[in-house]
Amino acid sequence: MVGLTSKLARLSLGAALTLGLATAAEAAAAPGRIAPNSPALAAQWRAIADLPDWSGVWDPDRPQEARNLRENKPPWNAKAQKEIDWQRKETAEGRPPLVLYGCFPHGMPTWMMINHNVMEIIFSAGRVTMLGEVDGNRMRRIFTDGRSHPEDPDLTMHGHSIGHWEGDTLVIDTVGVAPQAVIAQSESIGISNNGDMHVVERIRLVAEDRLEVAMTITAPKVFTKPWNTVSYYKRYRGPRFDIVEGQCIRGDYDEGVDQFGNSIFVPSAVKRELGGVLPLEE
Repeated sequence: MVGLTSKLARLSLGAALTLGLATAAEAAAAPGRIAPNSPALAAQWRAIADLPDWSGVWDPDRPQEARNLRENKPPWNAKAQKEIDWQRKETAEGRPPLVLYGCFPHGMPTWMMINHNVMEIIFSAGRVTMLGEVDGNRMRRIFTDGRSHPEDPDLTMHGHSIGHWEGDTLVIDTVGVAPQAVIAQSESIGISNNGDMHVVERIRLVAEDRLEVAMTITAPKVFTKPWNTVSYYKRYRGPRFDIVEGQCIRGDYDEGVDQFGNSIFVPSAVKRELGGVLPLEE
């Protein structure tokens, strides 16, 4: 990556404001450290008015996802390809292996690649936040305040993301993804990235209600070369399309009460055995 200071040296003041910074000099001096109520923070909020309109909720284009699965195969190395072939065989014979399991976040890049539920994108000062429906763990923070990646980031399923705007395109750089995060082509076909993965995204509107997410995924432990893939989302607007709360394993629990009459959730098998009442341990 080109360093932040050298990037900002080539930017006009207007472009720097789009990045959510008051001036290029201030950004270079103290990226990501802006005092409350400072002119720089006010500039970040003003800059949001100049960004493209990504309001509403975004529903993944599932037919396009299926085409990707058929036509745009990742460049798996020999070891990974052998496992993928086994997964395809098992899936075709009715024994699909579960590659997304345990209520862990789907993580990057699967979050953006085979997302089966809507998401919402929120602009705020120095940050873009993506909120997803269903399992309660679908949240990404993309920092646009000029900061760099940490030298030794904590590994997480979504990684550490920093972004900047190039015109109407949000460019996101993600590192620090946990090795357990899967590069998935479907819910039964995919492999853990196994570490050292790097994802670059370019997100833009290609029509009024169509969002394009172009990704370059570098995964040296499982790929022979970087892989380019594109996903699309369709926009829906209005209160009836708002995302809702979801829990990954809510279906495994029923409503019940404890011995004091408090409303709780109980495992379904326990509820059947105890008539809906789960006693507390002594």
